[in-house]
Amino acid sequence: METIFSGIQPSGTPTIGNYLGALQQFVQLQNDYDCYFCIVDEHAITVPQDRLKLRENSRSLAALYIACGLNPEQATLFIQSEVPAHTQLGWMLQSISYMGELERMTQFKDKSHGKDAISSALFTYPSLMAADILLYQTNIVPVGEDQKQHLELTRDLAQRFNNKFNEIFTVPEIRVPEVGARVMSLQEPMKKMSKSDTNTKGFISMLDTPKQIEKKIKSAVTDSEGIVKFDKVNKPGVSNLMTIHASCSGESIQALEDRFAGVGYGEFKQSTADAVLNVLIPIQEKHALLMQSDELDDILDRGAEKASLVANKTLAKAKKAMGLGRVKKKK
Repeated sequence: METIFSGIQPSGTPTIGNYLGALQQFVQLQNDYDCYFCIVDEHAITVPQDRLKLRENSRSLAALYIACGLNPEQATLFIQSEVPAHTQLGWMLQSISYMGELERMTQFKDKSHGKDAISSALFTYPSLMAADILLYQTNIVPVGEDQKQHLELTRDLAQRFNNKFNEIFTVPEIRVPEVGARVMSLQEPMKKMSKSDTNTKGFISMLDTPKQIEKKIKSAVTDSEGIVKFDKVNKPGVSNLMTIHASCSGESIQALEDRFAGVGYGEFKQSTADAVLNVLIPIQEKHALLMQSDELDDILDRGAEKASLVANKTLAKAKKAMGLGRVKKKK
């Protein structure tokens, strides 16, 4: 069975867009692949974090994955900082990473633009990301377009290490998942919904209360026509709500157009809110139970233990190949 690795940064609660566009698909992967889902908290500290909030976000994100359908008996779920092999191999890969290729990373340019004090970790973290992936002899990494450049570097580092020292790492394939529902901002429907949007009315967090969700959908930007019709160019706001409704309810776009013909936006928006709540409320209820129980920590403990067994084997081979440490004689 091929191995898939996915790293999730605990920088905030995912949106309904993250769920419909990616999380649903990632959870489905566990049926066909040996999956490692990692909460990459060490990536999060490349920018300042509140320590208590970071710990809470890490547990919450893990709980959301399980609440969304991840089966910890099938997939391995763990927190990055609880498997020390990640930072150890990350340092080793830094030694074969070149300044020039790290400087070319567009995410570093974007996140450092206009800032005076920039963490060196923000510059070097692609080497740690490569370590995350290579430790598990990963065959496939599902990523969005914005991460393809980092995955190309991971492939380069794996091949460079294998050529220079020994054939230790599997060179992973990049897979951009089939596009799920592309959910746009509720307030600016020409741009993608984002949890970092400064306008909180623009996104629906997976942990928003039902009242907040209803209010955000009812205040979503539409137009003055009052016609429920899918037209991304001329009716982006309405089309976005229809995408959300269809993705949550399972109804087709055509069925929605037929059902809300001549009705107006008020009833349509209420129906959209109901469809979102039907998806999110069961997830929120399971998430709340997990956060209050010992089960989540037991799952993460088992995940870290299983991940460490695999990661440490790869790390030992890589250290030996580089000449690090001692090779003990058999007695």
